[in-house]
Amino acid sequence: MGRQSISFTEPNDEWLKAQVDKKEYSSKSELINDLVRQARGQQRQIDWVAAKLEKAEKSGFTTKSGAEILAESKASYNG
Repeated sequence: MGRQSISFTEPNDEWLKAQVDKKEYSSKSELINDLVRQARGQQRQIDWVAAKLEKAEKSGFTTKSGAEILAESKASYNG
């Protein structure tokens, strides 16, 4: 496991300490790793949406409604 030394602004450091004090996490390291995992998951979702949008832009026009497009996209993402 890689080790890093990082600095936080005072408000961010206080927030991190509060999460550990509330027993949400056992350490700041655990919290930071969880935040990074969440950010990576969000980035995967963003990348997926961007790829779908790019594909849609290249495919031309459609007669489908916005609701139909959304339903198909959700089904494709979940499935």
